[in-house]
Amino acid sequence: MITGHVFIATSLDGFVARKDHSLDWLSKQPAAEDCDGGFAAFMDGVDGLVMGTGSFRTLLGFGQWPYSKPVVVLSSSLTGQDIPEELKDKVRLSTAAPADLMQDLQEEGWTRAYIDGGRLVQSFLRQGLIADLTITTIPILIGSGIPLFGSLDRDIDLKVASSRILPAGMVQTTFRVI
Repeated sequence: MITGHVFIATSLDGFVARKDHSLDWLSKQPAAEDCDGGFAAFMDGVDGLVMGTGSFRTLLGFGQWPYSKPVVVLSSSLTGQDIPEELKDKVRLSTAAPADLMQDLQEEGWTRAYIDGGRLVQSFLRQGLIADLTITTIPILIGSGIPLFGSLDRDIDLKVASSRILPAGMVQTTFRVI
């Protein structure tokens, strides 16, 4: 059975990006040169990524595409023309509901999907499609933005699997959804 996994950074007040999807607050943080916070190992353990429109557009602004694994952009607003030619073999669009998309990915042989983007994580959590979340809390308050978590129709119980302070002073906690 395919499982969804989250690896994301938030401000101390719980935002993954500013309302305009800007990550300027994140990029100004000091980074330890020899520490990626476990991201490379995490990426080695997933088959590909599922992200929303906002995350995709933000990544396009980085200039260089950061992923070698396949990416599915879950979007009802983008078209094939929104994918740059150099990414057409790496990125595809889907309008499927989260559960249907996960079923499709499982049929393609995926077993672990990286779910990225605040609103997308929320919808996958609400539908029970997330197995665990690794959240790196950045010591900054940005006041407003796109929250990692939103309203729920029921409690989602979590168990702390690990927590550590990274060399750059950020706190990283992994939660298992139970």
